[in-house]
Amino acid sequence: MAEHSTPHQILKDLVHGGVPSRPLFLPIVFALGARIENLSLRAFLANPTKISNSLRQTRPHLRSDGVSCYFDPLLEAEALGGTLEWRSDNEPCTVRWPSVPEPGQLPAGLRSPEEMLKSGRVPVALEVIRRLKALLRDEVLLTAGVSGPFALAARLAGVYGDDSNASVDLSDAVLEVATSAVSQASKAFAEAGANLIFLREDSLPVKPAGRSQDWEAMLGPIFNVIRFYEAQPVLQIAEEHSLAEDPEAILRLAQSCVVCLPLEAIQSAPAEKYSDMRFAKFGIGLPAAAFQPDQPSDTNFVSRVAQLISDVQPAIVTTANDVPAATDLKRLAAISEIVRR
Repeated sequence: MAEHSTPHQILKDLVHGGVPSRPLFLPIVFALGARIENLSLRAFLANPTKISNSLRQTRPHLRSDGVSCYFDPLLEAEALGGTLEWRSDNEPCTVRWPSVPEPGQLPAGLRSPEEMLKSGRVPVALEVIRRLKALLRDEVLLTAGVSGPFALAARLAGVYGDDSNASVDLSDAVLEVATSAVSQASKAFAEAGANLIFLREDSLPVKPAGRSQDWEAMLGPIFNVIRFYEAQPVLQIAEEHSLAEDPEAILRLAQSCVVCLPLEAIQSAPAEKYSDMRFAKFGIGLPAAAFQPDQPSDTNFVSRVAQLISDVQPAIVTTANDVPAATDLKRLAAISEIVRR
């Protein structure tokens, strides 16, 4: 693979439908910055200076092609009017709405998607992107994460994380607000200078009947907004069985964005699927837990990743989630060496 190709050259090939010379290595390394800056996660998420400093410090150790400017699954929900409830300043929090919505319906008193851009921590995320664009210029790519429209709709309707949410019929109003909010956030991030926008969905919304088609229709305009700014949309799906659930939908989407699937989902796919994946745009999401220092050294894991990269020829290699605060950066750097071969 062409080592001389810069991350921006590779991205340009990707955005314009070309074949990249190698995958982009873009692990999600964001909350780890709180440990580096000796701050609680709660304080870190609200401080653009500390976030920018930590990202500049960690990136050289990773040999990554980009930096994760902002990744918080509750960013849009809070900005739309939800209240964050922290169990402690360093543990993941939950979101509460002023009024409890009926299943599948919108809560009352939401801000508009346009107002959302000036609320919560969205201005913090935009400030981080602008600062890093000015400081790093064309040295690396800038990435940012937003909720996928179906994930945000489930949060708004109060059914996110509920095992029964697949059977809840989300109202058109919920889907409309979620899609508009994701589109507004994606546009703002790309306009501020983000080169890749990760839209994060937990699973394929194949139930109830018809929602899979709705989902694809919701994503199309969002992808168009991102590409207008010469940025690359990345649909990141957490569900391990996503490729088996609806392979046709996945392959269709991979023609207009990079579809990033968990390592396990790709490994479990039939070998004949790999040829289809080479002609589309796929990404591999490595399990974030594999990089914790208490994990045993696993040379087989590294070799499996190397073989899968060879077989699938992905556009992106990332992590399935934001890596833990105790992540071993040397292990991530080892994957970088494989990607750059």
